[in-house]
Amino acid sequence: MLSIPSIEILLVEDESAHAELIQRAFEDQAPAVHIERVSLLSKARGYLSNTKPDLIITDWHLPDGNGLELLSGQDNSLDVPVIFMTSYGSERIAVEAISSGALDYVVKSPESLMDMPHIAERAIQQGAAKIERARMQEALARSESQFRLLAENASDMISRHDNQGVFRYASPASRTIIGFEPEELIGLGALEFIHPEDTPKIMAMAKVQPKKDSTYIFSYRARQKDGQYVWLETSARAILDEKTDSVIEIQAASRDITERKRTEEALQIAHQNLEEAYDRTIEGWIRALDLRDRETEGHTQRVTEMTLKVARALGLPESEMIHVRRGALLHDIGKIAIPDEITKKTGPLSEQEWDLMRKHPQYAYDMLFPIPYLRPALDIPYCHHERWDGSGYPRGLKGEKIPITARMFAIIDVWDALMSNRPYHKPNSHDDTIAFLKTEAGHLFDARLVELFLRILKQELLQAGIQDSS
Repeated sequence: MLSIPSIEILLVEDESAHAELIQRAFEDQAPAVHIERVSLLSKARGYLSNTKPDLIITDWHLPDGNGLELLSGQDNSLDVPVIFMTSYGSERIAVEAISSGALDYVVKSPESLMDMPHIAERAIQQGAAKIERARMQEALARSESQFRLLAENASDMISRHDNQGVFRYASPASRTIIGFEPEELIGLGALEFIHPEDTPKIMAMAKVQPKKDSTYIFSYRARQKDGQYVWLETSARAILDEKTDSVIEIQAASRDITERKRTEEALQIAHQNLEEAYDRTIEGWIRALDLRDRETEGHTQRVTEMTLKVARALGLPESEMIHVRRGALLHDIGKIAIPDEITKKTGPLSEQEWDLMRKHPQYAYDMLFPIPYLRPALDIPYCHHERWDGSGYPRGLKGEKIPITARMFAIIDVWDALMSNRPYHKPNSHDDTIAFLKTEAGHLFDARLVELFLRILKQELLQAGIQDSS
């Protein structure tokens, strides 16, 4: 339950189902909590130009941009606490969000969205704490006496350093945080206490010319007097010479965040375990499909492995590989809804049977779209039968309107199917298959991707010691 008497929350979410879950989670706290929901960044900016909410909860990907733009657009990223949401986890997104000033990062699930009141309470409290620390540092910069008055009574370790990071002052909290008496630190360099693996990051930050009145927040492992390491989060501010902009002094406030880091690591492990469970489920579906149709057994694994090779050669980000892999594995999952007498028919299909067979991409979409973690993988199952000239199905997409992963997969799928023994045809020769792909480049297939695929295939054959006559 939120302990604040009355708060205003701006919810930036274009998915109605997710927005409704969050709003439902706060229902028992009305009227203390008012949620203003918008679905676009532009509307969020318009709202923020007139109103300052107590909290912003925003999706990462929005129809008109990236939710991160809300942070970069604020005059002071500590002014309004921000929670980011995303449908799938990514270390890069998490780091980018937190380093830009967000207070939390939530991977969407019914449980996490319904737990949003607790997440919101924590973010608001952390935001208030950050604002307080920022105000405290401003006060310390104005007056030496105020600096010492606040520092001597703060639970955070307050410190002052010269422009090389050498301690000039440390508050009594140094005893509880790193185990050193304040006077033991004077004259020592801060880098001496930083874990070797974290030192390059801190040194890189030190080389950047600081901006006037800017506070920098970073986390690292610090060595305690007993040799153990704890995680610290430090808010640092450089005091600049008004004439030369050179650093006169660095003022810092550091707190122990070891428990928070342990929690984050536990959550990361839990997320990895969940990802593995997702993939085991998908593989179970595919095994079931192979058992149903033994004529195509092995096809899915072969095309998935080749698709990942081509995707990497194409330069797709490594973060997308998990979705490419899942899409390739699930490309024919819609055939579960097609009767055996059609999928296993040895002769030509009738027009009516073809009409039904052409529905399997739509069946795949209908099956997979309600599963949030599989939505980023939908392009291949839904669009791998679309054709470059618009003659494909189910939507008749043409050219680059077909997602690139589906265009790529279509080539690999046809290549493997032609080279395999099926009820309706005997396997083609390698040369005949290659000739077919070249002939249809620019008609059925994206010519650029056909060229790339054939180059990779040639390399594969050479590595296997097979001469490619094409």
